[in-house]
Amino acid sequence: MITNIMADMIRYFDGDVRRINHALKVHSFAHIISSESNLDEQKKVILSLAAILHDIGIKEAERKYNSSSGKHQEIEGPPIAREIMSPYHLDPDVVERVCFIIGNHHSYAAIDGIDFQILVEADFLVNIFEDSMSVESVQNIHKKIFKTEMGTRLLMEMYPHGGLSA
Repeated sequence: MITNIMADMIRYFDGDVRRINHALKVHSFAHIISSESNLDEQKKVILSLAAILHDIGIKEAERKYNSSSGKHQEIEGPPIAREIMSPYHLDPDVVERVCFIIGNHHSYAAIDGIDFQILVEADFLVNIFEDSMSVESVQNIHKKIFKTEMGTRLLMEMYPHGGLSA
């Protein structure tokens, strides 16, 4: 089912390789971070789905608002994610949690669980590179966002010249 939803995301992005690659990278980092986080099976499924679909609202945000801002993605993402997940007859609690994370993934004060925390850390590991963030930004993100041991370790190993050290 995860692989099928991944394929659905790829179809939805319709050749937008940058967005497809972003989702796949975030999914991979989320998997790595979660490997040391003792998630139960349901949280693993939630995290995988949220990672694959976290930016699914970006196309509609650009169409409706001519903007890819995080707030617009949060508004537009959950209905599209719900539609993509609907053929798979998932537990309604799983769908609601995935949509909550997607609908808040740029609102860091809303982080309310390890699944959401890992998704945000994985997204930042990718965004730091893709957005060529400054050393100061990386240090700020490290202090304010990263909480998991594995996520923090990956951040420091990937961006050692971002002023981060163990």
